[in-house]
Amino acid sequence: MATKKSHEIRRAVHKRIRRKVSGTTERPRLAVFRSLNHIYAQVIDDGKGVTLVAASSTEPAVRSHPGGNIAGAKEIGKLIAERAKEKGINRVVFDRGGYIYHGRVKSLAEAAREAGLEF
Repeated sequence: MATKKSHEIRRAVHKRIRRKVSGTTERPRLAVFRSLNHIYAQVIDDGKGVTLVAASSTEPAVRSHPGGNIAGAKEIGKLIAERAKEKGINRVVFDRGGYIYHGRVKSLAEAAREAGLEF
């Protein structure tokens, strides 16, 4: 019997999560994607299908902290929270993207909470 690869498993878990988690205008979804070297975060209104705010470790302003480590993920968490607060977004629904809540994903979420986002 064939075994699934790790990215296939993550996509299946993410589909399962997305059945329950969706962003609204009042409470958009904070989606996280992590690659080997970078981490990305978006605040999305699923009702309209629009990305409201985005931050990633590929931006020139954050290049000093690479996204492949926990310190870089904390920077992105703070940055996404600041940008969301500027747009008037205080509450979000967290979408871990099929990743386990550990390491970079956890540090991004905790940094966003500390910077003022509620979820």
